[in-house]
Amino acid sequence: MRTPPSLASGPEGPHALRPLLDTVLDALGEGIRARGGPLPRGGPKAVAARLRDAVGDVLPADGDPNALHTVVHALAETAADLAASALNPSLDSWDQAPGASELEALVTGALAREIFGGAAPTALTTTGGTESNQLALLLAREARGAGLRLVHGANAHHSVPRAAWLLGLADPVVVPAPAGVLDLAALDEALTELPGPHLVAATAGTTDAGLIDPLPEIAELCAAHGARLHVDAAYGAGLLFSDRYRDRLAGLDAADTVTLDLHKLGWQPVAAGLLAVRDPGDLAVLHHRADYLNADDDTEAGLPDLLGRSLRTSRRPDVVKIAVTLKALGRSGLGELVEQVCDRAREFADLVHGHPGFELYDPPTISTVLFRPAHAADDAVAAVRRRLLTDGRAVLGRARIDGRLWLKTTLLNPHTRPDDLAALLTLVEGNTPG
Repeated sequence: MRTPPSLASGPEGPHALRPLLDTVLDALGEGIRARGGPLPRGGPKAVAARLRDAVGDVLPADGDPNALHTVVHALAETAADLAASALNPSLDSWDQAPGASELEALVTGALAREIFGGAAPTALTTTGGTESNQLALLLAREARGAGLRLVHGANAHHSVPRAAWLLGLADPVVVPAPAGVLDLAALDEALTELPGPHLVAATAGTTDAGLIDPLPEIAELCAAHGARLHVDAAYGAGLLFSDRYRDRLAGLDAADTVTLDLHKLGWQPVAAGLLAVRDPGDLAVLHHRADYLNADDDTEAGLPDLLGRSLRTSRRPDVVKIAVTLKALGRSGLGELVEQVCDRAREFADLVHGHPGFELYDPPTISTVLFRPAHAADDAVAAVRRRLLTDGRAVLGRARIDGRLWLKTTLLNPHTRPDDLAALLTLVEGNTPG
C-alpha cells in the first residue's frame, strides 16, 4: 500500500518537513560536487539534456519517493547558485539559472498538455491567478486589437474586470449568472449584439461557491461568434489530476488560455500560478530585447531567451517546488488528495443538510460548501463568523448569493476528518444567537 504524502498541514505539522532538510542538503552537496565549477559544462543543449535525463517524467502516473533528492541534485549540478532561498537563481537570463530555466520548460509543458493535449502548448509561471488573468487579457488584446471587448459573468473573479481597466480596454460587458454560473442565453445575446472583437472569460471554480461555468456550451458560442475564450481555473484546474472528477472540466481544452493556481488544489506555497496557452505563437508579443540579458548574438548562438516568458525580469524559480510535488506525488497521488477534499466537502454538505438548525446552499461542485444558520438574519450570520475569528476558534469565509449572506468553508486540507466537520458545525451552532 502506498505511503500517504506528508503535508505540513497534517497532524505532524511542520515537523513533517524536518526529515526533508537532510535530503535537500545531501542533494545540494552532491550536485555541487558533480558540477565542479560556477556553471555547468556544455552550454544550453547539454545542460537541458542532462536535466531532462536526471529528472525524467515530471508528472508520472505514480509518485517518485525520491523526487526531492532527484530534482534538487539535478538543479544543483546544473545551476550556478541554486536553492530558492539557499539556492537563489533568478530567471532573468539563462546564465543565472540554467537548470531552473530548463526545469520550468519541462513543468510548464507538462501542465499545458494536461489541459490541451498534444505536444505544442505551453504555460508561463506567474505569481498567482491575478497575474495570470492579466496576462491572458494582454495576450488577447495583442491578438485581436485594442478594440477588444471583454465579456464575463457576474460570477467572475474581481481580477478579470480589473485587468481590463489596467490595460485600458473598454468597460467589460457583464453577463448575468443567476444560478451562480454564466447564463448562456445572455452570453449569446451579448456576443450577437455588441461589436467585437470579443474575449469571453469563463470561470472553473468561482470564488463564492466553487461553481464551474458550462464550458462546452460557452466554447461552442465562442466558436460560432469568432470570440476568443479564456477560462479562469485558478481553483478548479486541480480536478484534472483526478480520474473521478476531471470530467467536470469538460470543454476546458477548447480555451485559448487557462489560469491555474496550484496553491489551491496543488498544495503549493505561494507563488504557484500559471497561465496555460494553447498557441505558443501568442507569446511572441511578450518578446523584449535587453542587450545585457538577451543580446542578439547570444540568442543566435543558442542561449535561451527568458524575457519573453514573463512581464517580470528578476523572478524566483517558483517552478522548483511545483516540479518536486508533481514528481513526488504523480497524477495518482495528486488525484487522491483532490478526491479526499472533494469527498470531505460532500460529507460536510450532507451533515449540514441533515441538521434542522442549518440551511445548505447547494451540494458542492468542488470543495466549497455554503451554509447558514436556519432563519438567521444576515447580520447574525456575519456576527457568528466574526465571533469565531475573534475567539480564534474557526476561520470561515463569507459569500453573498441571491441577496443572502452565507458562511463559506473551502476544504483544502486532506487531513480533515468527519469529526472535524462535526465539531465545526457544533461551533457555529453554539455561537448563533437563539
